[in-house]
Amino acid sequence: MEKKAIRVAYGEALVRLGAENEKVVVLDADLAAATMTNAFKKEYPNRFYDCGIAEADMVDIAAGMSTMGLIPFCSTFAVFAGRSYDQIRNGVCYPKFNVKFGFSHAGITLGEDGGSHQAIEDLALMRVLPNMTVFAPSDANEVYQCVEAAAKIDGPVYIRTARLPSPIYDPRPFTVGKGTVIRDGKDCVLFTCGIILEHVLDAAEKLKDYGIDAAVVSFHTIKPFDEELAREYTAKCKNVFTIEEHSVIGGLGDAVASAIITHGVENFRKIGIQDVFGQSGKPADLLKEYGLTGPQMAEEIAGVLKG
Repeated sequence: MEKKAIRVAYGEALVRLGAENEKVVVLDADLAAATMTNAFKKEYPNRFYDCGIAEADMVDIAAGMSTMGLIPFCSTFAVFAGRSYDQIRNGVCYPKFNVKFGFSHAGITLGEDGGSHQAIEDLALMRVLPNMTVFAPSDANEVYQCVEAAAKIDGPVYIRTARLPSPIYDPRPFTVGKGTVIRDGKDCVLFTCGIILEHVLDAAEKLKDYGIDAAVVSFHTIKPFDEELAREYTAKCKNVFTIEEHSVIGGLGDAVASAIITHGVENFRKIGIQDVFGQSGKPADLLKEYGLTGPQMAEEIAGVLKG
């Protein structure tokens, strides 16, 4: 299966969007070659602004641009969202300014840069902010759709992208705030988001060896969250597992938990980063270290269901 890093797709999507809408401008914080906004810079140099290593300034500049009718997309590493959180909160979300954030290199699959650079809390930080829409696309096609949707939303939007190449799946129907059933099943449901989908699908296949028929549901939108779909598959499968390349605190797992808490769950477990930081290593080794490979997840899920 063809693979492409979703950060690459983000850069491509901005170029496409720039051709369609002259109001789109792109700002970066000295990381254009990594966030892939350099593609937009090459195509539209007069609409690209490198703000240097000054993320807070970048956000404030973008906020000002939005008041002039422009549609700014800010980009940097997801971990650096923390440097500009006050500006994102008070300068963009509080007045509901039309600023978009495409933050890259999220999750432990960033790899050798280590725990200091692996954002495992970004979905929680962005999800809690009023007025913020939060996207966690699973592949290149969803990134294209998220960027297009972000430009149409009147208000702040966060798009989480990643460094590691991941499979490109066939295009799926896309609606903001709606999840997608990737695979049907009856014994348990695996709720997920982002590029970990590749390993979740592997886990679902491995669960067949345990006699377990697992459904897989992916949420490209973390906020607003598709509570209806989460409840539907909880009622159907009873056994619920959330899987994310993010802390188990405040991310997808908590969004699901809030939605299904009163809906007759037999088993519920959040699989992800368990209240620790990441560490340096190759992405494949880190996924194994944190129990996020397909076989590991299948074994854990089977252990819960088989007792």
